[in-house]
Amino acid sequence: MERPSSHPGSEPIPESSSPPPPPPPISPQYLIGSKSSVRRSECLEEIHAPKNYLWLSILSCFCPSYPINIVAFVFSVMALNSYTQGDIEGSKRLGHTALLVAIAAILIGLVLIGILCAVHFTTVSQILPFSSQHART
Repeated sequence: MERPSSHPGSEPIPESSSPPPPPPPISPQYLIGSKSSVRRSECLEEIHAPKNYLWLSILSCFCPSYPINIVAFVFSVMALNSYTQGDIEGSKRLGHTALLVAIAAILIGLVLIGILCAVHFTTVSQILPFSSQHART
């Protein structure tokens, strides 16, 4: 027996005795990029976000190795963006690169601070006596 359709002028829909098949499973990669917050939260429970070392790259920005620590910050932000777009492997790779560059920036900054302190505290400055001609003017 056929049911009448809900739209006038369309063909009737045949009535079936079995329930429709379940929808195919959705891959986790698709869920990360989707806009549905319910699906996204379910997927994020299964897949943990790789580390992007953003806190370490921000900490490295306080060291005096400015071009290098900015590169570390850029790599960590790229790792975060890569994860939000669903590229888990790319996020891991960029996060590891951010870690290495941030460590290099911190070490270079500490070496520069050490050199500046050594030069400052080992250099003897000559104190010139106050001349009497400068006092009259």
